[in-house]
Amino acid sequence: MTNKLPKVSIITAVFNGEQTVGQTITSIKGQTYKNIEHIIIDGNSVDNTLDVIKSHNHPKLRILSAPDQGIYHALNKGIMLSTGDIIGFVHSDDFLCNKNAIKKIVQAFSMTHTLAVYSDLDYVAQSDPSKIIRHWSAGTFSPSRLKHGWMPPHPTLIFPVRPMKNMACLRLIIGLQLIMSSS
Repeated sequence: MTNKLPKVSIITAVFNGEQTVGQTITSIKGQTYKNIEHIIIDGNSVDNTLDVIKSHNHPKLRILSAPDQGIYHALNKGIMLSTGDIIGFVHSDDFLCNKNAIKKIVQAFSMTHTLAVYSDLDYVAQSDPSKIIRHWSAGTFSPSRLKHGWMPPHPTLIFPVRPMKNMACLRLIIGLQLIMSSS
């Protein structure tokens, strides 16, 4: 990244998410950090998802609606369309709980030789987002923790784009098992 403000690409995959995708878009649009592109990959929803997305349209929002082969295929489409320096995922039923979240992420990348940023994760009641159902305390990164099965909460994991685009795409192999493909 250079001295200019890095562009952050946020990718949202959605399929039939009319009930929640509006809150997702609002949480991205309301960020204090403004150099953001929000890419929504819709899997050809059959409910009113596209109408909700269009009602929340703004200049930094890009929408692609087409059939896909599931969430990881949709996320890969978003990765390939992204033009930012940093990339993250905010799923269609998730939202950023703090209007300074992206600003803090960019600060973390600019102050250190950081390869990834992650955070704790709160699961909230859909009917009352102020009600925390479960708190996932991610803890401090350590390679030895990875060897013992620890993983950062993937919805909070943010990377610089270059390594993401240089890695082989994510793919689904058996059920919901996610691997990094070397082919």
